[in-house]
Amino acid sequence: IVTSANDPNAICPALEEALGAGAKIVTYDSDTDPSCRDVFVNQASPEGIAQVQIEMAAELIGGEGQIAILSATANATNQNTWIALMEEELQKPEYAGIELVATVYGDDDDQKSFQETQGLMQSYPDLKAIIAPTTVGIAAAARYIDGSEYKGQVHVTGLGTPNQMREFVQNGTVEQFALWNPEELGYLAAWTGAALAAGQITGAPGETFNAGELGEYEIGEGSVVLLGPPTVFDSSNIDDFDF
Repeated sequence: IVTSANDPNAICPALEEALGAGAKIVTYDSDTDPSCRDVFVNQASPEGIAQVQIEMAAELIGGEGQIAILSATANATNQNTWIALMEEELQKPEYAGIELVATVYGDDDDQKSFQETQGLMQSYPDLKAIIAPTTVGIAAAARYIDGSEYKGQVHVTGLGTPNQMREFVQNGTVEQFALWNPEELGYLAAWTGAALAAGQITGAPGETFNAGELGEYEIGEGSVVLLGPPTVFDSSNIDDFDF
């Protein structure tokens, strides 16, 4: 069984029954309680997601200037984890010229995210980049910058999907952004399940298995398999993806 859980505990009774009957359980994208599955296939580490966003912003602004973060809701666990790690990343010496001036919340609402972007530019006219670690936020920020006097001056980056961001990349509003590849995530989850079912692995940390075109993977602590670093999308590769 390969499943993505909206709640860590809701389907555990059913999964535990399946485990007891001899099924192998793989979770991916969103995990259950670890006791309810054999292996969790995670799209990317929080550290990797934070790192790639700061790297992109730093590259876009030449390592100097003011940046801001446009997040989803103020209590979104994943967003807050990424933001805290981005703040840590900015403490590194190589980012000494970058100042994080504000973190605002668009509540994963398109119009509110658009308005928050407008507010950022009014409050910080010298802003060089906006990082939006949310697919709703990055599209709204790009749309505002695209139709404003700041196009070509303020960079927008963060986490988005190729299909929603394609027009902004093609018209020069956005140079690069990132996200894990959901096709590869599903592919890896399927190969993990096949390896479990074939008895090649049990889910124990340190075990390795072949994942077809993706190559060899190792099971890490907590019986977690990590897909890898996020994919960075730009004008050179965005048309290779359709999601």
